[in-house]
Amino acid sequence: MTPLRRLRTTLAVTFCAALAAAASVLCPVTADASQTTVHNADPSVIRVGGTYISAESSGGGIAVREASSTAALGSATARKVWSDTAGRGEVWAPEIVVDGGRYYIYFTAGTGAAHRMYVISSASADSGYGAAVKLALPDDKWAIDGNLFTFNGQRWFVWSGWAGDTNVEQNLYLARMSSPTTPTGARFIISQPRESWERVVGNPYINEAPAAIKDPNGQLHIVYSANGSWSDQYCMADLRLRAGGDPTYVWDWYKSNGCLFGSHAATMMSGWDPTLYVNGPGSHSFVLLNGDIATSPPAGPTFPLMFTAVPKGTAYSWANRYWFTGSFCWWGNTTYTRANVPGATSDTGWGLKFFE
Repeated sequence: MTPLRRLRTTLAVTFCAALAAAASVLCPVTADASQTTVHNADPSVIRVGGTYISAESSGGGIAVREASSTAALGSATARKVWSDTAGRGEVWAPEIVVDGGRYYIYFTAGTGAAHRMYVISSASADSGYGAAVKLALPDDKWAIDGNLFTFNGQRWFVWSGWAGDTNVEQNLYLARMSSPTTPTGARFIISQPRESWERVVGNPYINEAPAAIKDPNGQLHIVYSANGSWSDQYCMADLRLRAGGDPTYVWDWYKSNGCLFGSHAATMMSGWDPTLYVNGPGSHSFVLLNGDIATSPPAGPTFPLMFTAVPKGTAYSWANRYWFTGSFCWWGNTTYTRANVPGATSDTGWGLKFFE
């Protein structure tokens, strides 16, 4: 994630009817776009009961909105729930989840190499948050875009960070959590931007904005953004943990062979088409019940998706990145392959299709 402050956003509502087949899911798509104004370009949206709740960076702090639909969030009142009174610096990409009936918002704050992950919590979505707590992530290196999830009874935290103290590339890391605010043990690297299609734009090379979701077979996926968000090469790709795999072992993860949601045909995985209406989609949010991957959708139906992008025909820049709602569905019989690495060279399972 790169600095995206007080940007205009658009909510474009997309609906997709899904048909389940033995080997795959086919999703004919229709679109109905609408536009509004929001003060953040990195959406984090969950559903609690019938209410959709978003978190966004706003004026050196964090604001929360509540609405009856994702499309209505843009016109909902943004309530400031936390301000950076300690002068930590830039506040980026808050991610909201519910754990044990309590709301937690994870966010990045800092300047330059000092960016680190923080968390605030409350019993209510839009008020009552206490002081920010810095997450004691292992190795204490530059860290952004963190997100909490629970898989197989274990809490995990996934984020984008540096291996050392210099900005060479952003990798994806995973660590166990003993509570929603307490990391435990080591950090484990699960992805580096080493594929040609995720190195089209560099300085640095980018893997960021990870979001966990569980497929119909119960396998864990981490969908992330690749290439720099300052370029229309920004796109979304998938990491799939093999069935029965160890989340901390990098070679148990299989990466899609290209972008699954992007605007350039040359970087798309075979069988996936580039976008028609937007450029550089990324920094997404799966709109899950309570933000819990145990509520991930089954095969067949589509589910709401939120992402940032720039409308085609508009100059690509951070100032022109808009907030969209779209949809996604699971796509069966999807094979990810790799070469010259330990373990099996291919893994077949569920992938994802994304729609504007």
